[in-house]
Amino acid sequence: MLRKKLPFLHSLLSPVSRHVGHLTGHQYDVIVVGGGHAGTEAAAAAARVGAETLLITQKIHTIGALSCNPSLGGVGKGQLVKEVDALDGLCGRAGDWAGIHFSILNRRKGPAVWGPRAQLDRQRYRDFIQSELLSTPRLTMVEGSVEELLVTEPNPEEPGHHRVTGIRLANGSHAISARSVVLTTGTFLSGSLFVGQTTSPGGRIGDAPSSAGLSHTLRERLGLRTGRLRTGTPPRIVKDSVDLSLAKLHLPDSHPTPFSFLNTHTHCKPEEQLPCYLTFTTPGVERVVRESLQLNCHIQQDTKGPRYCPSIESRVLRFPGRSHQVWLEPEGVTSDLLYPQGLSMTMPPDIQLRLIREIPPMRRAEIHTPGYGVQYDFVCPTQLSPALQVKSTQGLFLAGQINGTTGYEEAAAQGLWAGANAARSALSMPTVTLSRTESYIGVLIDDLVSRGVTEPYRMFTSRAEFRTSLRPDNADLRLTPKGFEEVGCVSSVRYQESLRVRNSLQDALTALQALFLSTSSWKKKLPSVPISETKSTLLTSSSPFVFYGIQIERIQREENMSLPQDIDYFSLPVSLSDEVREILDRVRPSTLGAATRLEGITPAAVVNLLNYVRVTEKKKETHRNQRQQEAQRDEELCANSASLPQ
Repeated sequence: MLRKKLPFLHSLLSPVSRHVGHLTGHQYDVIVVGGGHAGTEAAAAAARVGAETLLITQKIHTIGALSCNPSLGGVGKGQLVKEVDALDGLCGRAGDWAGIHFSILNRRKGPAVWGPRAQLDRQRYRDFIQSELLSTPRLTMVEGSVEELLVTEPNPEEPGHHRVTGIRLANGSHAISARSVVLTTGTFLSGSLFVGQTTSPGGRIGDAPSSAGLSHTLRERLGLRTGRLRTGTPPRIVKDSVDLSLAKLHLPDSHPTPFSFLNTHTHCKPEEQLPCYLTFTTPGVERVVRESLQLNCHIQQDTKGPRYCPSIESRVLRFPGRSHQVWLEPEGVTSDLLYPQGLSMTMPPDIQLRLIREIPPMRRAEIHTPGYGVQYDFVCPTQLSPALQVKSTQGLFLAGQINGTTGYEEAAAQGLWAGANAARSALSMPTVTLSRTESYIGVLIDDLVSRGVTEPYRMFTSRAEFRTSLRPDNADLRLTPKGFEEVGCVSSVRYQESLRVRNSLQDALTALQALFLSTSSWKKKLPSVPISETKSTLLTSSSPFVFYGIQIERIQREENMSLPQDIDYFSLPVSLSDEVREILDRVRPSTLGAATRLEGITPAAVVNLLNYVRVTEKKKETHRNQRQQEAQRDEELCANSASLPQ
């Protein structure tokens, strides 16, 4: 399926940026604000559902740009990419086209937690996304900056205090109407850039910030609770100035695994893939960080940053005396730059140069573009419905970093779902939801709307309590039929392919069920698979693969289970992170259900805690029964002794 020939984009993009005056009299079904990962997926999904869609972005040529790291996927994140692809999204196919280094992370563990990942060629990725949008029916793109939302009285027959009916551009003279609006402002919502002690408005270096009027509308006119988050990016290093022989070579997989279920191979041939390199920080790095803290206003602020992708300053301050990984990643086939993953920093440019030169392969390195920090507004996501619609405002949907998340994959997943629901709402169809039992996208959205965020949210496999059934390789079987039959965002071609795969698997399962062997024979053939000796003498070949673990209903049934108040959470012999143990020890929830609702408690932690309490209770019950039996025997002995002749 990878037969795409990209058009000459520069010649095609000029007519796309239509004069705004041509749009003011047109009634769109959906307007999407922002052209990043959330915005492109939202616009494409809305158009696929059948909505006349307008995508507004500050610069047409930056649509699909990889603002930070040149990579896609990973553990947890790769599952999101596969699910977006299963729903006919863009990023999986774009990754297959632009990938230059493919690998499956976490292979030492089971397939359910494998993480498909790829290094990307920045230009190829952007070209693919722009080409896809250009060829999408019912989708128009225009350059502009949104000043405010058009707000009217709500429809009394629907819930909500307000209704959004369109947008007004920053020049103040052009209002564009729509039945639904999707905001995907990324880091641009009242964004501020930080380098050393210098601050300037913006959401990405080289681009203007979003209008302050949009933040004002959200807070003052709609009454939404907002917060402030921060992130950062590392300096870009001139490749020829780095001695890569002093770093550890990291080769890609010899046989690249595509993200998209429609592709059997990637655009980049196996032998054309580029390597990555691994190096480490030194004590000199920590010294430079500590000596320059007074020159770094970004790190001194209280605004929460991404704990799972912290700056090098945050790493040094949080884990003093440690050596930290730095991955040197290519930015493209013809690019002369390297991306130093793990060296996000916001100190002055001259100090950044001092710091990177403390790392052996970069002793003589030159910086092409310095690293910088960004602070931006976000809307507290508990104010959203599972359809990613603002509960208090009809016709308004939010996706991406505006909801408090971080990462391309999280943004793309939200964008697709918000765009699809915005289109359904505009076309007078009911919105749809995804359960956390059927998808990582469902986990992501449920976590956001039910728990909210106190720091930028990142997806991990540990957040999905049913991850054994939410594998990357079965996302099409789980979601493509729903995307076609219920949502309307999946093409007939993809739907038919998923049915073919499903039927082929069913035929194979039928063949397996026709084969019978004894328990002992299965144990010899599959020594690594635990097969109970209590099973029947003959088993079908599908029986050993049935999962008899925790069922979905079990957690719901056990929600009122009491948790002993004297539990020493720090010494529990179960798999719990230090963070989870600290939260449980501090709050000491009285029931399992109370534990599930604590901020920072992952579903996996709940499952492990449930298992521990159940096993402990069984042991206690067994011990009580033994003591009762012993007491009963003692009573019987005493009674027998009393009846003997004296």
